[in-house]
Amino acid sequence: MKEFVISEPKVETAVIVGLITPYQNERKTREYLDELEFLADTAGAKVVARFTQRVGGPSSVTYVGQGKLEEIRAYIEAEEDAEREVGMVIFDDELSAKQIRNIEKVLQVKILDRTSLILDIFAMRAQTATAKTQVELAQYRYMLPRLTRLWTHLERQRGGSVGLRGPGETQLEMDQRIIRNRMSLLKQRLKDIDTQKNTQRKNRGRLIRVALVGYTNVGKSTLMNLLAKSEVFAENKLFATLDTTVRKVIIDNLPFLLSDTVGFIRKLPTDLVDSFKSTLDEVREADMLVHVVDISHPDFEEQIRVVEQTLADLKAADKPTLIVFNKIDAYTWTPQDPDDLTPRRKENISLDELMQTWMARIGEGDCFFVSAQTGANMPQLKELLYRRVKELHVQKYPYNDFLY
Repeated sequence: MKEFVISEPKVETAVIVGLITPYQNERKTREYLDELEFLADTAGAKVVARFTQRVGGPSSVTYVGQGKLEEIRAYIEAEEDAEREVGMVIFDDELSAKQIRNIEKVLQVKILDRTSLILDIFAMRAQTATAKTQVELAQYRYMLPRLTRLWTHLERQRGGSVGLRGPGETQLEMDQRIIRNRMSLLKQRLKDIDTQKNTQRKNRGRLIRVALVGYTNVGKSTLMNLLAKSEVFAENKLFATLDTTVRKVIIDNLPFLLSDTVGFIRKLPTDLVDSFKSTLDEVREADMLVHVVDISHPDFEEQIRVVEQTLADLKAADKPTLIVFNKIDAYTWTPQDPDDLTPRRKENISLDELMQTWMARIGEGDCFFVSAQTGANMPQLKELLYRRVKELHVQKYPYNDFLY
């Protein structure tokens, strides 16, 4: 009897590219490329090499200089000669249609940028009709200004335009009209979903709403599962949660609503923020925000700034906020050599010192340190949440009897 062997799906390999500029130093570029590699891994690609170039700014023609582009091409060709195919090149910033077209001509492989990679992950993660609609709208918004590069094989020939106005231009305009019509349909669908969700919010009764916000992959869903005793999907990947999940939580007979929202990220495309408006309305309408931070991440302070800026863009920065530093179990540090006279870096600071610094900076009652993975300090966090929610409830619903 013949045996059938199921082969493992081939993992696509990728090269990632970033720039070192006067506005983005080498350390920052390295951190951005680390994150880009994590994004590629989440999307199912394996990064085999990374290239950086020190320039004054991105080239409007090819993003990197011609010399660096030739260096990348030489690497791809060398890998092909060694029978190791490079499937794509991913750039750390958003590329224009002109840049993509020019880069493709030289490298002859699939070209992605950070935005298209994030959109691909969102499309892979979307489970509900709402998330799928939001992702599709964001994809069309990204695609529309770049549609011309799909029709380069129908470009006009040189030597004037008389007699040469062929189907290329007509087909391009037709596709643009189809996409715009589809976008209008999706916007209307999201507007209907928004109306339906507003009705659901009004029917939730006189309960305080608390929203978990934070950078992607900081442990919001794990924290949600602990507080709400629920089973929200959580894993060590970027954007594991796209849909807002709302659960009723009861602490010492005090009920409130807790929502888990989509994570933020550096260089988050504006199209995604616009498309996910109905999801992020949970943040806008929350009475209180719990900003979850991964304290074990080497660049957690910038992640805090990214989230704060996104909240400001959403006009939600003035809400009462509790910062919860998560993953204290994963925090590592190395004592600085006594003979080293250079300023101490984060990796030389102990967790206790870091805790005292942030409590002094933000306020002892406004930040807390936990491990959602091990449950460390969770009872104390619940007690703090109880006090904060009760204060808000008394202010908002002073005549509600169940609190007394």
